Amino acid sequence: MAEESRDWDDAYANGAYIPGAADYPPRWIAAATAFKDKMGGRHSVIRYGAGERNLVDLFRPLGTPKGLAVFVHGGYWMRFDPSYWLHLAAGAMDRGWAVGLPTYTLAPEIRISEITQEIGQALASAAEQIDGPIHLAGHSAGGHLVSRMACVDAPLPEAVAERVARVLSISGVHDLRPLRRTALNHTLGITAAEAEAESPCLLIPREGTDLVCWVGADERPEFIRQNALLANVWTGFDTITLAVEDPGKHHFDVIDGLADAESPIMQAWME
Repeated sequence: MAEESRDWDDAYANGAYIPGAADYPPRWIAAATAFKDKMGGRHSVIRYGAGERNLVDLFRPLGTPKGLAVFVHGGYWMRFDPSYWLHLAAGAMDRGWAVGLPTYTLAPEIRISEITQEIGQALASAAEQIDGPIHLAGHSAGGHLVSRMACVDAPLPEAVAERVARVLSISGVHDLRPLRRTALNHTLGITAAEAEAESPCLLIPREGTDLVCWVGADERPEFIRQNALLANVWTGFDTITLAVEDPGKHHFDVIDGLADAESPIMQAWME
């Protein structure tokens, strides 16, 4: 099929292909709220910038943290905040890690390149609170953002970048160029130059990057392609890469395992 005739809006439409898709957000919020209420004094919020959404929810485990795990939410850079997914901190906390979930300013208020800068600031601020290695995970647009943090031009202090020991991109969007052909770009406003500058698959990873690209096997074909793409391209550098297709999982439930310390996705992130 010629590229010009490809339906790019359909390629990136997740909810339309997930039964009961509308039920997921209220379910996420209920689980996240219950988890936050249970944490009490082990939960705090730190500010990393002057923007209204420049905040990080930080959860501390019992005892001294083994390191810092950071989860960046998705929503095509234009929707949501961590209040939908705070419960996903449970798996890493049960393994003894502190967990940070940053909130970032959404498009179209700022550009994707500026969101990248905010995630770098959020990570640096959270790293000041917690010692040890840093493991990053992100879902969908969040997968893009954590992959950007592994690039040589990531907006991170060198001391923080050196602590990043593993990156888990879940259903990540690693090539922004196709999104310019979608209705999403009416909000995102991605230019050709920005797509090239912000697509991890077109950038150079830091030496020693340890990357896991994880996607649900029942996701849209375009997400499966994007998942394999980054692991493939970065194999040509001084990196360790792995691409996984999780059987029976779709775009909305592929992240559920982060709440379970012993799940396969948690083992891939932490071990």
